Amino acid sequence: MDNHTINTDYFDMHQPNDIDDKHSFRNYTNDSTQSKIKQTYQFARSHQSVEHVLQMHKKYLSFSHRMRIQDVFEKLSTFVDISDPDIPLPNYYHGIQTAESIRKDGHPEWLQLIGLIHDIGKIMYLWGCKEDGTSMDTQWGIVGDTFIVGCALPDSLVYPEFNTEHPDKDHPIYSTKQGMYAHQCGLNNVLCSWGHDEYLYQVLKHNQCILPEQALYIVRFHSLYAHHKERAYNHLMGEQDHDYLHWLRIFNRYDLYTKNDDTIIISEETKQYYCKLIDKYLNGGELLF
Repeated sequence: MDNHTINTDYFDMHQPNDIDDKHSFRNYTNDSTQSKIKQTYQFARSHQSVEHVLQMHKKYLSFSHRMRIQDVFEKLSTFVDISDPDIPLPNYYHGIQTAESIRKDGHPEWLQLIGLIHDIGKIMYLWGCKEDGTSMDTQWGIVGDTFIVGCALPDSLVYPEFNTEHPDKDHPIYSTKQGMYAHQCGLNNVLCSWGHDEYLYQVLKHNQCILPEQALYIVRFHSLYAHHKERAYNHLMGEQDHDYLHWLRIFNRYDLYTKNDDTIIISEETKQYYCKLIDKYLNGGELLF
């Protein structure tokens, strides 16, 4: 078997046990939510150029905000991702749902923890601004599917009609399929649109958290659906990407299919369990953001 071929039997054995087949996830045609979601994607597509992303790295990666993870969760208890077409659930509760489903199915501790924290990069709204799309009300620089900048945008992106509004669409290099990247350069060497994925990845790296590389890969690329769902960036993938893709796809199933709006009761045992994981993997539970 080719080294880059993923055994689909593995996914059949490692899916969430409680998938709600009746619920249509990532439905972008719901009239009640589509307007705000569509506007968020349009703003992201029309602003997130190579230049913009580099500016966001410079602006938001100063790591000057020291916070306890407990306080981050508290601040995110009212943050609702306006790009999510599924359930208007505050991010903290979605993290608990994801982590508990991963835990229930017997996956490693580090994957359980990533389920819990994968969206906490959205905390940047506390020091964000409307102009950058990083505020509570204007979220195009925080949420939504990401894409790689510096090369042509794939037609498989959500709302592909907005690709024509991208600032780099006529750039002689950035508008080509390969763009500014070498063939099979590896996704660790590309520049993604700015959002909570890249932000949290950089935070975890800066704080030297003792997480496996697979965990950091999931954090960085879990919103890059053009990669792990549509396979639109195969020409940029390196060996590591092929090795880690199966973990990303396993995680994505929990990220999507554990969403529900049932009342969530978090027991003291559950809190203590995740506090221990946070202490173990996240420097005692306090990070520089």
